[in-house]
Amino acid sequence: MVNKVTLVGHLGRDPEVRTLENGTKVGSFSLATTESYKDKNDTWQNLTEWHNIVVWRGLAERAERDLKKGSLAYVEGKITHRKYQDKEGQERTTTEIVASTLNSLERREKQNTGIPGGFPSVEDDPFNRSVPASNQGTTNSAPVAEDDDLPF
Repeated sequence: MVNKVTLVGHLGRDPEVRTLENGTKVGSFSLATTESYKDKNDTWQNLTEWHNIVVWRGLAERAERDLKKGSLAYVEGKITHRKYQDKEGQERTTTEIVASTLNSLERREKQNTGIPGGFPSVEDDPFNRSVPASNQGTTNSAPVAEDDDLPF
């Protein structure tokens, strides 16, 4: 049997992380996923679903450090249901995604990593031999190979 959920969406609020009495960190945040479709009148509609995400230990620390409201994130985990009592003593049921994988999909420049322009490119690779050393970091395209023996 398999219980696996994969979501890509935007955080609805900053992650809330707390430390339990035994020192274990647990965090939670909401994630919005949006599906677009055309209705019977040929008009585009958006359907947004909200998911409650729970992260434990290292993932809670990563969520607190790397994510904020509006961040685009990739989440893998399992769907769970649990019961609890609210402040008035009423029994409630909630559905949550307990994450096993969490990755920020934000560009690196938004995460203040100091890399201009976002994700590293071929030119940023110090081991890239297709760009002469004198041109590394100053060109936006690799030189064309002169002896191209490719059949296409």
